[in-house]
Amino acid sequence: MVKNQFLEAMNFRHACKIFDENRKIPKDDFNYILECARLSPSSFGMEHWRLLVITNDKLKKRLKPYCWNQPQITTCSHLVVIKAIKKDLFPNSDYVKKIFFRRDLPKEKILNYLKVYENFMQDKLNSKELFCWSSKQCYIAAANMMTGAAFIKVDSCPIEGFEKEMVEEILEIDKEKEEVSLLIAFGYRVNKAPQKKRLSLDEIVEWR
Repeated sequence: MVKNQFLEAMNFRHACKIFDENRKIPKDDFNYILECARLSPSSFGMEHWRLLVITNDKLKKRLKPYCWNQPQITTCSHLVVIKAIKKDLFPNSDYVKKIFFRRDLPKEKILNYLKVYENFMQDKLNSKELFCWSSKQCYIAAANMMTGAAFIKVDSCPIEGFEKEMVEEILEIDKEKEEVSLLIAFGYRVNKAPQKKRLSLDEIVEWR
């Protein structure tokens, strides 16, 4: 029964292009969607995402021309800008230490994990590589938010079609600290969802 409910949510979800501007997501429901992001897994448990929730109509209108004029930007109830952190991910930063030391482990073991993390990060310390790694983790949270939303019949649309530098400028993003990974629009559909098209399991799964 639970499996069927989850698959029903997966089938309900689609990239909604136009939302009902007159319907707003209740606060409790949207907090639940945010909680789906908060509880998401991430590499080394670094929780790379920072969520900027936009409900201000004027700000949405400012962003729309730099998001390919997509109607979901201004018709959605809540627009979430997912920012990938960068500066805090550097080895031995206060943030990294905080994340590791909150674990219920002996100090010696935590120090060993910090060393493993430092070695892992050696090829990721330039800005491009760091953002790429951090952004990948943001997509995990994004997927969980959209599926969680679908479970309570809230529609969504992930948005990669935007002029990143202009969006970051409008939102006054400090690019040394974080960069915009993607946007997600949330709300309620106006039009019926199109039939879902997917490859079969045989086409995408290989067993060995």
